Amino acid sequence: MAGGGGGSSPARLALLVVAAVVACVAGAVAGGKVVQVEEAHRRSMLANGLGSAPPMGWNSWNHFQCDGNGEVVIRETADALVSTGLAALGYRYVIIDDCWAEPQRDAKGNLVANTKTFPHGIKALADYVHSKGLKLGIYSDAGFQTCAKAQPGSLGHEEQDAKTFAAWGVDYLKYDNCNNGDLKPLERYPEMSRALMKVGRPIYFALCEWGDMHPAKWGAAYGNSWRTTNDIADTWDSMIATADQNEVWSEYARPGGWNDPDMLEVGNGGMTNSEYIVHFSLWAISKAPLLIGCDVRHMSQETYDILANKEVIAVNQDPLGVQGKKVRMEGSSEIWAAPLSEYRTAVVLLNRHAKDEATITAHWDDIGLPAGTPVEARDLWLHETLDATFTDKMSIDVAPHSCRMFVLKPRIHIR
Repeated sequence: MAGGGGGSSPARLALLVVAAVVACVAGAVAGGKVVQVEEAHRRSMLANGLGSAPPMGWNSWNHFQCDGNGEVVIRETADALVSTGLAALGYRYVIIDDCWAEPQRDAKGNLVANTKTFPHGIKALADYVHSKGLKLGIYSDAGFQTCAKAQPGSLGHEEQDAKTFAAWGVDYLKYDNCNNGDLKPLERYPEMSRALMKVGRPIYFALCEWGDMHPAKWGAAYGNSWRTTNDIADTWDSMIATADQNEVWSEYARPGGWNDPDMLEVGNGGMTNSEYIVHFSLWAISKAPLLIGCDVRHMSQETYDILANKEVIAVNQDPLGVQGKKVRMEGSSEIWAAPLSEYRTAVVLLNRHAKDEATITAHWDDIGLPAGTPVEARDLWLHETLDATFTDKMSIDVAPHSCRMFVLKPRIHIR
């Protein structure tokens, strides 16, 4: 649509959003240096049509790393995502992490799939994943080698590799940042970003430099998401610290570009079920990518029930796209909140204490509700709406290393 003058048409609003993103990115600062991005190479929520909501899917690294990360596992994982119903809930990216390629490029300089673990090649695998209604993701690095030093990186081969990925039918690229000497991410990520734009295939671009150079400040110029933290481990302390580090950058997340605190550890066995519920709740309210990191072929019912919680997923995928923040801390008690569409508010009441139960009170002035607003509270893990109507605050008992998650909906009476 072409338009001029006043009004608030969808096209005009979209242009205003893009202008705001561009203005923010143009003045971004990384490592004390102003980042200048050529207009023709800017990315936004409208640039590649991807990332309007945080991506959902599965990644091989947290469970398999380089062992078992092969064609059979990827095919069986795609099958499991479909057969369990997880794909229908939105988990559609099947992402191959490090160690998928031969240690050396071929005579023409092309990346080649490891013939032992991927005997039929990536193109055939992509075709299989696509036949299931899913999307295939792959991994590379902005340096000479990948982090596991098992295969070549893409430094100096950005356009060649982008064309290869597109020809194979890749839908998602995780782009790491290892083994690069004195080279800086801002000297490399733009090259792959531009290369992906030229291949004629929309490819979700996930930057992964672990937050070292504050990519939240400049990542929207190049990619659809950016890691804000180091690698997560399957422990309570690591998970909580990762959530804390990611929360600092909440103001930079928006549709088209998301803060990424790393993949989910739910189901890998290092935490209790209650701790995994906290993990999933915090990632959901933080609008983080929901990338499963366990073996979905053999997950427990408890794991499935967490990953398949439609109500919590809906918070993560809410079209308003505002990342949740930690709005109050009192000792080991925390309140996280995020506005949702349709005047609703998501709230997580978190008890970080290891042994003691806590009564946690969410006050309306903390979570962004007008004083005196009566609300109904939907418990997203018990799947029930509480009988009481709350006004100005709500107080809930929370077990140690646990949380309660609610969506608050105003009770509005129209006269």
